[in-house]
Amino acid sequence: MRDFSTDHRWLSINTATVRRQRGEPWPLPRILDACAARGIRAVAPWRDQVAAVGLGAAAAQIKALGLGLSGYCRGGMFTYTDDASRQAVRDDNRRALDEACTLNAPCLVLVVGGLPGALAGTPAHRDISLSRSQVAEGIAWLLDEARARRMPLAIEPLHPMYAADRACINTLAQALDLCDALDPSCSGALGVAVDAYHVWWDPQLPAQIARAGAGRLLAYHVCDWLVPTTDLLEDRGMMGDGVIDLPRLRGWVEAAGYAGYSEVEIFSRANWWQREGGEVLDTCIERHRRCV
Repeated sequence: MRDFSTDHRWLSINTATVRRQRGEPWPLPRILDACAARGIRAVAPWRDQVAAVGLGAAAAQIKALGLGLSGYCRGGMFTYTDDASRQAVRDDNRRALDEACTLNAPCLVLVVGGLPGALAGTPAHRDISLSRSQVAEGIAWLLDEARARRMPLAIEPLHPMYAADRACINTLAQALDLCDALDPSCSGALGVAVDAYHVWWDPQLPAQIARAGAGRLLAYHVCDWLVPTTDLLEDRGMMGDGVIDLPRLRGWVEAAGYAGYSEVEIFSRANWWQREGGEVLDTCIERHRRCV
């Protein structure tokens, strides 16, 4: 297992971690400059933050600062209700792929979607099996597009509390079953993003990480699970503040062959988003050395 205690060369910052500080948005250029100034070598931008400054400008600044990417957030949301909404999903995912290529991302992270309409509070139906079938169909279609662009896809299973609205793929086993069905040769085109927040509770996790191996482990995200958790989406903890045994989890991931970045992704409306952005980044560096 790699020693993170003396430097932060394997730290990446998901830009959602500092997307709004003290009630004000932190624009992407400011985030990138702040990361580079601290010797943080990689980021994982979100599409809305890139769109706000323009794809070309974001790509140019990332290159000028010498930053790498640990992933691009996000594609997916594959479920639909009719032909028009299916086409809209496909068009949006094609754009996401092209953006990831322009930014030279190592993978496009997929949050697959749940019951169509549920995010807006009006689910179109209750058939989660249908949603899972549409997800498989959508990834199969996108995989052809991704292969043509040589852009790997990383399925991110989300905690079961998000099954209805954000992702009906909720365990690493489910995600890997999709990978094996759609990419049986493990070509490198399709894999998984392992997010500690979403999978730490799973009793099958060690075996499924070993099953994934280096060929499927495309991204690794860290934060912590607070007790109590006061918001299902926006109360993630800083590493070391919760109950996830992050060193053990990283040990499993690295034993399976992963040697990439630990990407810090924290949504924290009441705590970390209320602090000065530089303080948050400095804390990420310190906790990455001590707690990850």
